[in-house]
Amino acid sequence: MNKVKFIYNPFSGENTIINDIDKVIMVHQNYGYNIDPFRISKEFRLEDAFANLDESYKYILIAGGDGTVDQVVNCMKGLKIELPIAILPTGTANDFAKFMGIPLNVEKACEQIINSEPKNIDIGKINNNYFVNVASTGLFTDVSQKTDVNLKNTIGKLAYYVKGIEQIPNLRKLSINVSSDEVNFNGDMYLMLVFNGQTAGNFSLAYKADLCDGMLDVIIIKAGMLKDIISLFIKMLKSEHLEDVKGLLYFKTNKLNIECFEDIVTDIDGERGPDFPVTIECIKGGIKVLGVVNTKNQKI
Repeated sequence: MNKVKFIYNPFSGENTIINDIDKVIMVHQNYGYNIDPFRISKEFRLEDAFANLDESYKYILIAGGDGTVDQVVNCMKGLKIELPIAILPTGTANDFAKFMGIPLNVEKACEQIINSEPKNIDIGKINNNYFVNVASTGLFTDVSQKTDVNLKNTIGKLAYYVKGIEQIPNLRKLSINVSSDEVNFNGDMYLMLVFNGQTAGNFSLAYKADLCDGMLDVIIIKAGMLKDIISLFIKMLKSEHLEDVKGLLYFKTNKLNIECFEDIVTDIDGERGPDFPVTIECIKGGIKVLGVVNTKNQKI
């Protein structure tokens, strides 16, 4: 019987996967797959999930948010495991899975995954760490790190917004040096986002994103007048195109270097990233993913 390694994070989102495990098993069993579950916890190393892999395993099914997917992908890369992955979006935001068109309904997602072919999708790499959706730095980028897990599980995305509002009084200019073949920026900014995906916190920002083009979408919100920043954030919240918007720099690149001497951290899909300086690059076709129906923004 074909096997599927099922790695799930019981703490992601509102813990919904706990109630859906039987559905995951049922759908796969109907198609002749045997589910081999591994529960993410502090008591066991994630590497233990892959200890018994052999040729009978057809793919890795991951239930959780973008951060959980990052953990599994990094572990697989470290162990040189090249099996396709599939994602059940059971986290708080699930930006990456939603961009690819994976349903939130677990049964529908499993059906879509099983009845698909693997697709080569780009991933990002920041120094020695991989990420699927977005790497960021500047104001608000450590919101997820500072947000209590119990609060996130209780009120979901609202917890991020509450913590973000708390940081507004700390709005200050941050000096940064960004270099790439396409653009060089040496100046003050408030926020920088480097997308492999399209959205952050379900806000559509990288509207040019394409998961198969071998490029990252970089957005830098420059430091400036408060009125300009407010206008910019309104456009971002309304998912409007950001061409020629005052105070914002948007470009595509496959590799960039960032230097910063401010007291700020990097963030990778809600988890703390490496310290500066960092090199961020796109690994074209870096992972095989099942269930994909969309790889680029379909808006006109």
